[in-house]
Amino acid sequence: MKTDLTKILSVGGHPGLYRYLAQSNGGVVVESMTDKTRKWMGPSARMTSLSDISVYTTMEDELKLQDIFTKMKDFLQESPAPDSKSTAEEMAAFFEKVIPQYDKDRFYPSHMKKVLDWYHILKAADALDFENPEINESGDDTEQDGTEKHVTETKPEPKAQTAKSAKAPKPAGTKAPKTTGAKAPKPVMKHTTQK
Repeated sequence: MKTDLTKILSVGGHPGLYRYLAQSNGGVVVESMTDKTRKWMGPSARMTSLSDISVYTTMEDELKLQDIFTKMKDFLQESPAPDSKSTAEEMAAFFEKVIPQYDKDRFYPSHMKKVLDWYHILKAADALDFENPEINESGDDTEQDGTEKHVTETKPEPKAQTAKSAKAPKPAGTKAPKTTGAKAPKPVMKHTTQK
């Protein structure tokens, strides 16, 4: 099964990654990707979807986290990724090989540590095969298997006006007659005490 990074969450104050399961009263239900325990997270929890995270590069565009994970997977093949407890120099040397265009001034060792931690969690959960959101959300006329989509638009036919529903235009400057069936609500008076 392919992983949808929009449903993988990093929660502030909670270690690891969580999979979004369902919306509940006043929060969401998530499942830990490491020990499979379910938790309820309230509205004050700082949740960030991994699909919303990107890394600064020296080029104009930022590099999405999904692309970084894919490059790491392709680079490492079956060998293990560096430990997140490695020195800053070791982590920088690794990311220099994997994504040489990363911005060395704005991609800090703390960020590298998080990316490595998340990569290890996703690899342990066998969740490094990602859905491609560009295929699903793109406006092109091709399906995922490369065949063209054939979409036929049907426009609703205009309804013929009946004598009952046709309204005659009102002459300008005249008011509509006042109906006596409905009364206007009374204004609300606020009572205050004065000294």
